[in-house]
Amino acid sequence: MRMSSVRRLGFLAGSAAIALSATLSPAALAQEPADPASDSTIVVTGLKRQYFGDTPVKEIPQAVQFLEGKLLDDLNITRLDTALELASGVSRQNNFGGLWDSFAIRGFAGDENFPSGFLVNGFNGGRGYGGPRDASNVERIEILKGPNSALFGRGEPGGTVNIVTKKPTFKEGGSFAISAGSWETYRVEADYNLPLSDSVAVRINGSSEQAESFRDTVNTQKYTLTPSFLAKLSDADIFTYELEYVNQEVPFERGVVAIPTVNANGSISYNLGAIPNSRFLGNPNDGPVKVEVLGHQAQYQHDFSADWTLMLGAGYKDTTFEGFSSDPELVLSRQRLDNDGRTLTRQRRYRDYSTTHMVFRGELSGKVNTGSIVHNIRIGADWDRFKIKTYQTRYRPIASDQSYAIDIFNPNYNIPAPTPGTVIQNATEIQKAWGIYAQDQIEITEQFKIRFGGRYDDFSQDIDLRLNNTNPRKSYTKFSPMAGLVFEPVSSLSFYASYGKGFRPNSGVGFDGNPFEPEISKSYEVGAKFMTADGRITSTLSLYKMKKDNVLTTDPANAGFSKPVGSAKSKGIEFDLNAKLPAGFELFLTYAYTDAEWATNALDPNFGFQILKGDPLINIPKHQGNALLFKNFSIGDHEAMLGAGVNHVGRRLGETATTFFLPSYTIAKVLGSFNITDQIKLSADVNNLFNKKYYASSYAALWVAPGTPRQFTVRASFNF
Repeated sequence: MRMSSVRRLGFLAGSAAIALSATLSPAALAQEPADPASDSTIVVTGLKRQYFGDTPVKEIPQAVQFLEGKLLDDLNITRLDTALELASGVSRQNNFGGLWDSFAIRGFAGDENFPSGFLVNGFNGGRGYGGPRDASNVERIEILKGPNSALFGRGEPGGTVNIVTKKPTFKEGGSFAISAGSWETYRVEADYNLPLSDSVAVRINGSSEQAESFRDTVNTQKYTLTPSFLAKLSDADIFTYELEYVNQEVPFERGVVAIPTVNANGSISYNLGAIPNSRFLGNPNDGPVKVEVLGHQAQYQHDFSADWTLMLGAGYKDTTFEGFSSDPELVLSRQRLDNDGRTLTRQRRYRDYSTTHMVFRGELSGKVNTGSIVHNIRIGADWDRFKIKTYQTRYRPIASDQSYAIDIFNPNYNIPAPTPGTVIQNATEIQKAWGIYAQDQIEITEQFKIRFGGRYDDFSQDIDLRLNNTNPRKSYTKFSPMAGLVFEPVSSLSFYASYGKGFRPNSGVGFDGNPFEPEISKSYEVGAKFMTADGRITSTLSLYKMKKDNVLTTDPANAGFSKPVGSAKSKGIEFDLNAKLPAGFELFLTYAYTDAEWATNALDPNFGFQILKGDPLINIPKHQGNALLFKNFSIGDHEAMLGAGVNHVGRRLGETATTFFLPSYTIAKVLGSFNITDQIKLSADVNNLFNKKYYASSYAALWVAPGTPRQFTVRASFNF
């Protein structure tokens, strides 16, 4: 079902009018970004960020990668998941039918029942059902890898993604952009900054997007609005506030299928690619899943002196997620596809999820000199409360009933949709946690620094399972230490090593009705960083090794239940290079080798299939890399840019405890821009230039997310 061009143009004109009127109200110009190689201060406002500190990147004993907003803008990247394809060691995971961001860092992905836990200005932005994250208000994306437990706590050992959003500044101005592309994709962005006085500034940033898709019958729409406010209460006091509103409508869909065939010896072979990647196997009449987000962030900063700062913050966020889906049946004893090769048995589900997240935090940071030794100290605490409501109903036919099945070669989208009447999920979970942490980065000499840190967490779960009228509860405490050292033989080169422990809560309950023990992890990292004096070339090489225990697997003694008895490990090498070269060339290069596998024999937590020690983890390629080369030049008095890039992702497991693998792929892109005036820029890009057929990720052989074919976008932006 395709929207007419007349309606599209009406949407485009309406969105442009809305966005333009938004720019007439108080808001902000894109701020001057902090130099990530020097400190974390926002240059214009003097605003600092909790947890990260002002230690120069080359003196941090861990790998840190930055994706600047300008790079995302040049590449016309509008989503977080697309941006993270540029980061070394980050791989896509099952994204719950396209409804959230899910990724693994260094092989570890976290809880598959929730989005990945990225941060927004240090607040947990991945908690809840907020839909795919838009990039319209992103100033910078930071990928903080390795042992971060001493600061953030309660996370994956592979690393943390932190989004730094655009903040108000004291320079009036703004921008407006409009773009159009393949499959009638239209997008409008607006951003405006207005200083109301010498001490108060406001900014509004928003986007509106509506699109069809290379996937048959799939239409999406998204609106975002992020107004923010900054007040310099005095030379030593700053207060900021940011609101986030998101409204998205995205069809829930499980992608394409690899047709399974049971061989005579009982093994299963898979035919991937038998149907076009455009083929939609759900029910268009299900309509979109509706996602809505309303969030608030506030921070107060007081500088006692040039060396000592107090930061206080608070956040509150509501998310809702509601809609229908038609999902392929994964249990082969109920599935017809492996029998006739064309009939796909489906379930129909209804979901109504919501979350509320509240957090308070505070941190005191500063320097203390003890003789010639300098201590960079951070002491902080945080408290949060996370409430999850889940309600799900399902229609699941018996094996002989194929009335809701679909022919994958000749789909009928008018099959009557049964009512999902069986309640399979009806629960409320409240998680409460508080933690305290301390860290000291000690400058022994100009060449040698050491870091010690630790975090103590108190975590509790209170679950109301209304299906069986039980109320399991659990609480525990964990201490997460961290240590690191840095040696700088010369100013442009540093070597580092680090070690840390961490933990992440497991969701759900076991056979005994009690919540699970959390995952616990250990990680080690060594590496080297290189940076020229002028900052034109920066590079990091890192080697790491991690292991985590208490991974959920099927309970061997109680079928249908899980138990935290599995272990997984990962080791690898990563390399990043950013270089501004002579003659206007810029190079962006990343490579990662990731060896992630099960460390014990176990049973697959979803279907009870046997996992053997050494089996690979799902969706983790051993090799992946990116290369981007830009050429900046002039045509008369007009600036211009041409660029090209290539992205390679290796072969990876497509379903746990099976022999189903997704093939490797390499795709290319080209892009260019031309500044008509100092204020007006035209740009264009083509992704997947050679129209490679590929698969981005999967959860199972019958739930495979196809990659996007050749796609073009043209964009016009106006700065004022």
